[in-house]
Amino acid sequence: MAKTGPGGILDFDVLRGAATRTEPYSYFVAEGALNAEEAASVRADYPEIAKPGYLPLSKLEATGAFERLMADLNSAELAQVLTEKFGVDFTDKPRMITVRRLSQKSDGPIHNDSKSKILTMLTYLNAEWDGTGRGCIRVLNGPDDFEDYAEEVPPLEGYVFAFLRSDNSWHGHLPFEGERYVVQTTFLTSQEELDRKENRGGLQYFLKKLNPFQ
Repeated sequence: MAKTGPGGILDFDVLRGAATRTEPYSYFVAEGALNAEEAASVRADYPEIAKPGYLPLSKLEATGAFERLMADLNSAELAQVLTEKFGVDFTDKPRMITVRRLSQKSDGPIHNDSKSKILTMLTYLNAEWDGTGRGCIRVLNGPDDFEDYAEEVPPLEGYVFAFLRSDNSWHGHLPFEGERYVVQTTFLTSQEELDRKENRGGLQYFLKKLNPFQ
């Protein structure tokens, strides 16, 4: 089936078909949103990111298959799909895309997102994973125990994890250090919050470049 998005990379029908869970909070996990060939093309065109952490897309150069995926993640169709799945209107909400290539062991502690975030969607692009659970996002039943989880999502190519932020939308992953390709799409409450997060993300990455040992 032909991809219908602006970039033609992300399979929106796969997202539409994913089951939406309501416990412990509203989320879905989709598998097969990109195929292996497409994911490999995106990785080949991935921006050069030399430090751990997420970097705003606005600070990166997007080309080739990576740029096509970004077009899908920025598209009106994605907003419409998420609106249908969660019953929240995202069509007029600002969104921020941030990009990760490397993880460090301090990443992924149990946390809940800030109230400025309405929804977060993670698109994974790794060709393989080690099966240990390290670096795999967990849908947690509470804030205290990594082993008390409803579902675990491997960061393998084609997997998408999306959830509504709520007072109990706890998540995180076991420590992992190394290459971990993931793109985060976040819908925010206001343009002011988007501007603030874009500026903060760019500054943090700039400081890391100045001090590679921090």
